[in-house]
Amino acid sequence: MIDPTAASQKTAILVLGCPQVPVQTSIALYLAHRLRQAGITPVMAGNRSAVTLLVVADPERRYLGEAIDLDRAIGQISEKKRDFDLCFVFIHNDAGVSYAATMSAISNAKLYAVIYGEHYDTVAASIDFPCTNIAAKAVHNPMPLKKLLDEEAPWAA
Repeated sequence: MIDPTAASQKTAILVLGCPQVPVQTSIALYLAHRLRQAGITPVMAGNRSAVTLLVVADPERRYLGEAIDLDRAIGQISEKKRDFDLCFVFIHNDAGVSYAATMSAISNAKLYAVIYGEHYDTVAASIDFPCTNIAAKAVHNPMPLKKLLDEEAPWAA
């Protein structure tokens, strides 16, 4: 028997790029925590390095939950086998912008671009598709991004 409340629960995908910039892992776990508190199921999608950092940081999966390969997630969404209510793409370079553009094209999720790094402003200016930008010069210190996420409160929407 299918649980009717399970079908109505909101979901979010967190698209993680190369974990070259240190704040990505901590902000991803923080965002997963806030989503869970709001009753939204987070799914982490990233390359092997990004996912491994999260699994090591949260071995009991208190915040993490499901973690899948990014290419697999994109395949499932593009084939209409799966979609999400919210999508957060972590961006610190042009590759991240490309992933966000891909998600914009294939998913019906409300899209958030979480932009960080030394050149966050240049990267943010290159986004020419509809999404909500959450952008800060955050490399080692996650607090500027945390503050902006808390102000935006996408888990409350």
